[in-house]
Amino acid sequence: MDLKKNIEILNKKAKHEYTFLFTIEAGIMLQGTEIKSIRAGKANMSDAYCIIKSGELYVNSMHISEYKYGTYNNHIPKRPRKLLVTKLELKKLHNKVKEQGYSIIPYRIFISERGLAKLEIALAKGKNTYDKRDSLKARDSKRTLDRMRKKYQ
Repeated sequence: MDLKKNIEILNKKAKHEYTFLFTIEAGIMLQGTEIKSIRAGKANMSDAYCIIKSGELYVNSMHISEYKYGTYNNHIPKRPRKLLVTKLELKKLHNKVKEQGYSIIPYRIFISERGLAKLEIALAKGKNTYDKRDSLKARDSKRTLDRMRKKYQ
């Protein structure tokens, strides 16, 4: 079993599809085999989204693979997971999400210094196609400039 020390699982699709307004770190309520799978790097957030249901924040469609050495106690890979945020943060998110066009998107999973799994969520607004083209163009030009700098150093 290969466990990495610095786990960071990113939702790369989210940066391309959305403009982030601000981010919040939230704890995740996990079952025993889920944390083992995350520490092994077996999670995917490409289709994940967050909802506020009955005054609590949940992440849906986040896929955490079944633990390789788990027995009949293994978890359900795409179950809704409760996120732990303060009431003030939840109220702030809820007020913004009520407005048209805003979403709560999970961006990255990481392991904190204390060994706890954390999920960084972002309040985001969807990009238009021309915004996506602009961000791709900016990224390509930055990459070209970096190559030129390395070439002439």
